[in-house]
Amino acid sequence: MSLTYLESVVVGAFQGFSELFPISSLGHSVLIPALVGGRWARDLSVSAPESPYLAFIVGLHVATAAALLVFFWRDWVAIIGGFFTSIRRRSLADPYQRLAWLIIIATIPVGLAGLALEHLFRTTLGKPVPAAAFLVVNGLVLLAGERLRRRAPVAVLAGQTEAVAAGGLTMGDVAAERRAAREAGQDVHSGPVADGRLAGLSVRSALAVGSAQILALLPGISRSGSAMVAGLFRGLSHEDAARFSFLLATPVILAAGVLKIPDLFGPLGAGIHGQVLVGSIASFVTAYLSVRYLTRYFRTRTLTPFAIYSIALGAGALVWLAVH
Repeated sequence: MSLTYLESVVVGAFQGFSELFPISSLGHSVLIPALVGGRWARDLSVSAPESPYLAFIVGLHVATAAALLVFFWRDWVAIIGGFFTSIRRRSLADPYQRLAWLIIIATIPVGLAGLALEHLFRTTLGKPVPAAAFLVVNGLVLLAGERLRRRAPVAVLAGQTEAVAAGGLTMGDVAAERRAAREAGQDVHSGPVADGRLAGLSVRSALAVGSAQILALLPGISRSGSAMVAGLFRGLSHEDAARFSFLLATPVILAAGVLKIPDLFGPLGAGIHGQVLVGSIASFVTAYLSVRYLTRYFRTRTLTPFAIYSIALGAGALVWLAVH
């Protein structure tokens, strides 16, 4: 494969933001070369059994995971510390101890599914037409999540009550903690206050959100989008659903990258190390800017604009591919 630096920068930039925006990075990685056509379509294919382009994409995923680690580094220090103290003390009394185990439990289903199904789904469905069709499905899923949440406020409230009760809290406790945090000058949107809310999730809810990420094995279905929709169903706010999806994505993306990294140092990575580096830098920058933007965006806004974008791009791509 001959990968140009222009291709690496463009694909890297798209990977960085589309991995975290609920619009599917894999879908964009498949569709962009097909829509550009020519050399791009010949060089950049993830569906080949031994694809150098896939090795390149893996490098970009590691860069995306690195951006998430940098942005949430304080949270991860506390979460990892909570994990080890929970083992040492055999306790889940601290919110970070509980959050660490919730992330581990929620990651198991997608990890097993990825090992079993990733190659099959990528080689059979990692083509432009299926990717465009699944991108339309992604948009419909996001719209359905928003519509069902608005129509079922009682169920949502019940989900919130179940979540905080599992952590030994009541809805009044959560509201009181938010007021106390604001009065103390603490940020209720990040750090211990936000992570404490996530630690109140039940194991069942965490498993539901984590399992939803399995849908992202289908090119065109967003990992963050499916996790957020599941989080909304389980009673999380948009802000907390997005935060939990980013925390869950970090070990999943990083583990997938680490498993595939050896490919970059074998025949598949021959001649593209410079391009991988440049693309990874672009991916890191756009991923960091994306998570910084989205953690603020979802404080007051919804998934609807991303749903419309996914449907429009997927449908437009289907039409374009049909006539060319």
